[in-house]
Amino acid sequence: MTIRYLHTMVRVLDLEKSMAFYRLLGLEETRRIDNDKGRFTLVFMAPPGQPECPVELTHNWDGDSGLPADSRHFGHLAYAVDDIYATCAALQAQGVVINRPPRDGHMAFVRSPDNVSIELLQKGESLPPAEPWASMPNTGHW
Repeated sequence: MTIRYLHTMVRVLDLEKSMAFYRLLGLEETRRIDNDKGRFTLVFMAPPGQPECPVELTHNWDGDSGLPADSRHFGHLAYAVDDIYATCAALQAQGVVINRPPRDGHMAFVRSPDNVSIELLQKGESLPPAEPWASMPNTGHW
């Protein structure tokens, strides 16, 4: 089993102001996703020449009344895995709760013992939906 670091996600209240700050640090925008249905924008910023080391700035269009006081700034760490089902099964066998099962064959979330949210993403194309994951409900929050 191999794992590859993808990104760290932070929630931002003012996208332009946050991007300006990260530009001051020397980061550049490498990718942007505007999701009309979910009403959010994801902006990935990375140091020059290091596009594989981004921070994901997540901006909810309708605001986020808990920011900045509720410690929701930090979102999650993300890793790509060779086989999302095998990875989740191995973690579950060791007692790790699969908070968001990989129902879509693509994405799952677990939490560290310190409650850090970890996103696991299937490397390449999503796997076909498979049980027990396809019908497994969420457990807790992720």
